[in-house]
This record gives sequence, structure tokens and C-alpha cells, in this order.
Amino acid sequence: MVKKNSCVFISGAGTNLKALIKSSREYKFPINIKLIISNKRNAMGLLFARRYSIPFKVIKTKNALFEKELINEINKKKISLICLAGYMKILSKNFINSYKGKIINIHPSLLPNYKGTNTFSRVLKAGEKKTGCTVHFVNEKLDSGKTILQKSFQIDKNESIQTLKKKTQKMEYKAFSEAITKLYMLI
Repeated sequence: MVKKNSCVFISGAGTNLKALIKSSREYKFPINIKLIISNKRNAMGLLFARRYSIPFKVIKTKNALFEKELINEINKKKISLICLAGYMKILSKNFINSYKGKIINIHPSLLPNYKGTNTFSRVLKAGEKKTGCTVHFVNEKLDSGKTILQKSFQIDKNESIQTLKKKTQKMEYKAFSEAITKLYMLI
């Protein structure tokens, strides 16, 4: 199997990155992670890059050359798929259009509900009975791209933000890899 080169963007702990790395080590998984991009030098997820010897780059979004530097790195590695895994910065329209149909994101809600941040508290405040996660293509509107895959679960009546986050993240670890496999089965 010829695997596609991919890049993962992170901002924090990198738990979805770790799950993607684990999947990428499987023979039948369709991607190899060739690059990790972080907008934070102290992102804990960079420890996984080091541990698994995956090249990484910290590119601050305040840098005026950010986008040019980012595109150069992606093109150098011949990246076919960009995975946003807890990347907490908005990409420019120019960047998104440069890689149209090649950028996917995982979001901790059943989109189109609860786009953006503070998802868990908003889900609980609204009294939802069910939640989950969505893997979707990235377009110019926040969390609005075409859905690739959704997974859901019932919310317990005594759920807290922490327990909801933990359950959702556990589901995300499987959903992201399943969505990538599904995506490449369609190509």
C-alpha cells in the first residue's frame, strides 16, 4: 500500500495526534505523518513528535511570514492531507483555498451544533441528551465544512465538563482515524 503524506497541526496536549501516530503505524492505514506543525513552542503534543521521530516545526501565527513559511514546509514534504487536531488558530482563506479538499478537522460536538470553542459547557448548559464528535473538511467558515464522519453518545444526567470532555476525546481518537480511512476509500 502506498501511503499518502500527511501533516498534523496542533496547539496543545496532542492526544489526537498520539492516536493518529498509532494508527499511522498500522500497515493498512492510508497515511504517514511526515510533519507536525504547532503554533505554540510549549505544546505538549510536540513530545510525541520527538518520541516518534517525526519532524516538527513551530510557526507562530504572529509572524508576518507565517503563511509563506507554512506553505513551504508543507510543499517540501509533499503533503496530501492536513489534519487539524486541536489546532486553535483560524487559518486564512488564502491558505484554505491553497489546500481545498485537503484539510480536515475534528470537532468535539455534533456539527452543525456548537461550533467554535467552549463546546462542553455549552452542550451541558443547553441540556442536550446526546453529543459526540465530527470530522469534517475545513472551509472558509468556522466548523462548517462537509462532514466526513460523526460519532455520538448519550449524556449522563450527572455529567460534568470534565467527564464530557474525557468521553468525547476517547471517541475522537477512534473517529479521526476512521474518517481518514473512509476518506481514502472514496478516492
